[in-house]
Amino acid sequence: MARDRHAKGPEAEEEADGSSGSPPGLPSRLWRSIFRTPLTPRTERERKRVVLNHLVLHMRPVRVPERTIPFRHTFGLGGMSATLVGLLILTGVLLMFVYEPSPDRAYGSIEALRRNVRFGGLVRNVHHWSANLLVFVAFLHLLRTFFTGAFHGARQFNWVIGVLLLIVVLAANFTGYLLPWDQLSFWAITIVTGMLGYLPVIGEGVIRLARGGTEIGSATLINFYTFHTTVIPVTIVGLMAFHFWRVRKAGGVVIPREPADDPADKPATVLFVPSLLMREFVTGLLLVAAVMVLAVALDAGLGAPANPGMSPNPAKAPWYFLGLQELLLHFHPTWAVVILPGLALLGLLAIPYLRYDPPMEGAWFVSETGRSLAVAGALAAVALTPLWVLLDEYVIDWSGWLGGLPPGLSEGLVPAVVALGIIWAVIRLAGRQYGGNRQETLQAAFAFLATALVILTAVGVWFRGEGMALGWPWTP
Repeated sequence: MARDRHAKGPEAEEEADGSSGSPPGLPSRLWRSIFRTPLTPRTERERKRVVLNHLVLHMRPVRVPERTIPFRHTFGLGGMSATLVGLLILTGVLLMFVYEPSPDRAYGSIEALRRNVRFGGLVRNVHHWSANLLVFVAFLHLLRTFFTGAFHGARQFNWVIGVLLLIVVLAANFTGYLLPWDQLSFWAITIVTGMLGYLPVIGEGVIRLARGGTEIGSATLINFYTFHTTVIPVTIVGLMAFHFWRVRKAGGVVIPREPADDPADKPATVLFVPSLLMREFVTGLLLVAAVMVLAVALDAGLGAPANPGMSPNPAKAPWYFLGLQELLLHFHPTWAVVILPGLALLGLLAIPYLRYDPPMEGAWFVSETGRSLAVAGALAAVALTPLWVLLDEYVIDWSGWLGGLPPGLSEGLVPAVVALGIIWAVIRLAGRQYGGNRQETLQAAFAFLATALVILTAVGVWFRGEGMALGWPWTP
């Protein structure tokens, strides 16, 4: 036995000890299930062959299922995200030739770009609108993936990668927001980094790390510029490549089907070129044209130079964090910044690994029952979220009513339990009305929370005025 083991070479030894080339501490079965590749190559030539064969050449298949071709199935959201990332990298590189990451020169370099550089304002506008559209498109892509059940089976881990990509996209927008160094960006970043102070125990240390000190200044700008132009773009491109490769290894995008269809049926296929390639190319061109129209019609703008001694009123976070800032007005900071978002993130990451009976992938909303439940959840959020905001603004006084309790309980735990109880009661009531299995019920809860987030963001963008008081957008 010993002689046979040595005769088979290092591959047999590796299989016998269970390492299979996986990193220390990571089981070989998990390693292979994530990457779906043969045993890790040991020579440089073999490594290059694995990268070429399993990553580059396999990004797109030779043939694709014909039923995945129609635009209404995926709306091209994944390809749109990749196109927007390409525009951001291209325009970002051009902006780097002019921008100077210094508090004394950053604002002036943006002014010079807009006034003295030919097409400089256009390039900045394309970068601005591409970044904002990327957040919107990535969020829609997450919704599409969820509501078509494209997170089961081989696509489980790819859902996690997608969630991480969305987080990194938000980080890219956040770090780039400060770079103009005007009043809007300076105080928005001041607010968001200040939220980090509500992290238990490590809050102050995280603020110092993010700002490069106690206050926002030169070190902050250098940190944000470095992350925005190097670390984050490399991370996005790497995660995107891994994400697309995982889609390819899972057999492509999820195949649309009806609940009565047999999952074992093999769909008809067509050649990727030109059937899908031309559609992706046209979608990309239309998206670039739309970005150009926005860049020409709507200027990104530039406010007054940053003034650390004078805060604007109201001082708001970037629009994609205004839902979080709105939560701060209704819950204790620890709950609004740490606990509730943390629970939401853990829930997102856990979605593919919950038990579903049966798991349905490819059918929008699983079934007509699932569609009804999702619509009911969204409509309930449309009715209850503004009502909660109004009641908490003008009627409810948690700290006054529960004055004997610590603020973390009276302004955090109690209202959170009440809010979650209302959501649970609404979903339970809708479930009794329409029925539904576990996945359909989860869809209703997801639709409620996603709609509530959109409404809270809209309230923060349009209905919060001076002193963050509620008011109509058209009133001064």
